[in-house]
Amino acid sequence: MKSPVYAHSLPGQPPDKWQPLDEHLKAVAEMAREFAAEFNSGDWAYNAGWLHDLGKAADAFQAYLLRENGLDDSEYDGVGRGRVNHSSAGAAIASEKLGLPGRLLAYLAAGHHAGLPDWHSADTGWAALSARLPEGRENLASIRSYAEELLHKLQLLSRPPPAIKHSEDYHLWIRMLFSCLVDADFLNTEAVMQPEQVGQRSGFLRISELKEAFDRHMLEMTKTAPETPVNTVRREILDACRAAATQSPGLFSLTVPTGGGKTLSSMAFALRHALKHGKRRVIYVIPYTSIIEQTAGIFARIFGAENVIEHHSNLAPQRETQRSRLATENWDAPIIVTTNVQFFESLYAAKSSRCRKLHNVINSVVILDEAQLLPPKLLTPCVDALNQLARNYGMTMVLCTATQPALPNLDKPTEIIPPSANLYQRLRRVDYRLPVLSDMMPVTWEDLAAKLREYDQVLCVVNTRRDCYDLFRLMPEETIHLSALMCGKHRSAVIRLIRWRLKKGLSTRVISTQLVEAGVDIDFPVVYRALAGLDSITQAAGRCNREGKLNAKGLMGQTHVFVPPKPAPRGLLLKGENTTRELFALSGFDPQQPEACTHYFDLFYSKVNDTGSRFRDWLVRDVNPNLFFQFRTAAAEFKLIDDQAQRPVIVRRGKSIKLLTQLRFAGPTREIMRQLQRYTVNLSTPMVDAMLADGRLEEVDAKKAQGIIAQSNLKLYDDKVGLDVFKEHLPIEDLVQ
Repeated sequence: MKSPVYAHSLPGQPPDKWQPLDEHLKAVAEMAREFAAEFNSGDWAYNAGWLHDLGKAADAFQAYLLRENGLDDSEYDGVGRGRVNHSSAGAAIASEKLGLPGRLLAYLAAGHHAGLPDWHSADTGWAALSARLPEGRENLASIRSYAEELLHKLQLLSRPPPAIKHSEDYHLWIRMLFSCLVDADFLNTEAVMQPEQVGQRSGFLRISELKEAFDRHMLEMTKTAPETPVNTVRREILDACRAAATQSPGLFSLTVPTGGGKTLSSMAFALRHALKHGKRRVIYVIPYTSIIEQTAGIFARIFGAENVIEHHSNLAPQRETQRSRLATENWDAPIIVTTNVQFFESLYAAKSSRCRKLHNVINSVVILDEAQLLPPKLLTPCVDALNQLARNYGMTMVLCTATQPALPNLDKPTEIIPPSANLYQRLRRVDYRLPVLSDMMPVTWEDLAAKLREYDQVLCVVNTRRDCYDLFRLMPEETIHLSALMCGKHRSAVIRLIRWRLKKGLSTRVISTQLVEAGVDIDFPVVYRALAGLDSITQAAGRCNREGKLNAKGLMGQTHVFVPPKPAPRGLLLKGENTTRELFALSGFDPQQPEACTHYFDLFYSKVNDTGSRFRDWLVRDVNPNLFFQFRTAAAEFKLIDDQAQRPVIVRRGKSIKLLTQLRFAGPTREIMRQLQRYTVNLSTPMVDAMLADGRLEEVDAKKAQGIIAQSNLKLYDDKVGLDVFKEHLPIEDLVQ
């Protein structure tokens, strides 16, 4: 074998300036070991680091480096010029020489670029580990002596750490090891190839400094806040969170009525808890991108925008710096604000880019905002992951909501607010007007519109975008429409307008879908809510008399629950509605008591046929004795949003018109697509197909942008309702560019 051998070349530099393979393997092994020491698995990650790029020692890879740099590769005469696979050799020798533990390391080595593989080839063909190992053994033939020498550098593997006791513990442990390997590989490669970026991954404030900034903000805020009953209760909640922060790490719940100040109080808990127990970061997990900007904005004002890393699909490029972009790759920052999709899908991911951040979740405080919105069809794997993170990886989790779900099989959390606080009675700001369910007569949209016109300020929340559209069309001209048919940029502007009008005391009638319910900070004297799950009704009521201003006048906010003209769509929404019907039929049922939601979720989850038990078949069933996993299959199935049922459509509004032109000519660059995410609307796949067929939508005509769908003309997007997919008649001339 020729020597020396290299891991990475440097453009424009001679080979003696390139990174030697031994140097890269050693650096990755040591860094991965340091990362994995957090969960007592340093030796496993260390060995994976030595093995992952073993195949680069092959003549084929060395010739590839020379060719890519325009250098003479004649010393490797006879070496093929096809695809160079450098991941399978390390997997093969681990499996061959280290027995069953070597198979575990083989998953890591084989997947460090392409992603964790399945074992069986039924669904993923030649990408499966069982198919890759024979290929790896062939690749070993030419580097056998190098590989045998490398084996002497491996550590003697201990048994898996004591926390990994059961079959169900292994799949997340392997992902954590994979995360350590992948992040170490990326970081070392970056240090060689892009050394200027290394310094941009640091400079964040320490947890102690963040806590000082937070305490200063809260002191000033409490000084200037008016002495109202609501603010008195908010201060008590804040004090309770600070007191509970001294307790041992684990699972906590923070059950507080809407408007009780959960966002800031939970952060107070997180920072004090992190400082006392040496936690490395705070991760704030939010269900919807529609409210993440609001929360991230609050934290940015307190801590400085440079210390708050947002990681979500709707992030505006102007709010992204090079340092924040780098931090989203591996979450190596003290405060992360992200979504349920990013957090939970990463825990079941196979791709190296998605898994890379996982080891930085270890020994952190995670606040799960609006915990009731965990997807019922993935409840079992979500709860399993939460239990494992708290038991085995030093994570403290706070389930934060006004409507605390009774999550099946979740280890019992410690409630932060004592029952003696009596919050739900003291923060009672709303009277419910419930429908008479004995006759179950639905209202018509016309009758409902007439009732809503009687109020100067009123919010009406309905179950579907079509319902929102139909009711809005019956309302006076100045009424405001709010739904997911509006792109993120448009929705944010409308929510700001609503807040401004309410603050000025102007007439404000809003027809909205349920996107307004989770965390959107608005305050109406009257709210109407279509019959739905009790959690949705309670959250809608949280937008009513939120600040308790009516209480000071001896009044209460009014939340009216009505039966809409048609039931909720079949599936989980209808199960939620039917569960609420059962509860409303009970004598003396009070939806404002905290135990009401517990009762609701017990009933609701009993109606869900499948909560994700199939993931055990892919990730648990065949662990003993074979260590067979279907990582890639499980990752493909673990989707909080069904991307097969829906497709994103780019609308033509404002800046997106220019961006679409750039997309056609430049293709989907990261910057262009990042900006266009603020101008997308998700539509059902059948609706997209129908609108493509009749010309209302088009596929962007760019070779590199295949599959990207856009609105075909300006007139289809309405300033009031967004993408007007329900418009019955569009003149033929409007369908032609």
